[in-house]
Amino acid sequence: MTLDDDQRLVKSKQRVADHGEVFTPAWMVDDMLDLVRHESERIDSRVLEPACGSGNFLVPVLARKLATVRARHGKSEFEKRHYALFALMCVYGIELLEDNAAECRENLSELFNTFLGASEGDEWATAARVVLAVNIVRGDALTMTLTNGTPITFAEWGYLGKGKFQRRDFRYDELTQRSAWEAEGSLFADLGADLFAPHATYPTMTVSDLAGQADAA
Repeated sequence: MTLDDDQRLVKSKQRVADHGEVFTPAWMVDDMLDLVRHESERIDSRVLEPACGSGNFLVPVLARKLATVRARHGKSEFEKRHYALFALMCVYGIELLEDNAAECRENLSELFNTFLGASEGDEWATAARVVLAVNIVRGDALTMTLTNGTPITFAEWGYLGKGKFQRRDFRYDELTQRSAWEAEGSLFADLGADLFAPHATYPTMTVSDLAGQADAA
């Protein structure tokens, strides 16, 4: 989403009053991402924006990841496409307002499709929409719940190579606890993998499998 100059930081004063909604300007986003350049440009780094809005942070993060994909895998169309989807899979967001969440998914989809030269009905574009429906959720990051009160669950995607992806689902509230349990010096550091098992593990899937999930939805 591109905002006019007089709307760059806010959509409306009422939304600011009701939800504290303020958009971070692009120059500030770039400066902040430069502070963690290595992570923001790494394809497999998982980035979560707990108040993602329409994607002011996530879109530049994806752009940086895709630049890395082009540099490392641009000579192989097969690898470029699969690593581009994996880069998208590593971008996550939580947003309280429905229109913002929808715009965030749309903006990320547009960037992904443009990178691959994919049309809206393309199998790759469809697979990307399936991923974003899971990765960009409408909920409250403070309570770690969806709007219906159920716990937020995120998919941990992995690229296994040769066009195969793996998905495992974890509860967000448990993931936030895991970092404390696995902290250096913790008595329970060695137990993290056992204490925080995935809530669901899916069979390996291809892009065609992912796109087919849109038809089943």
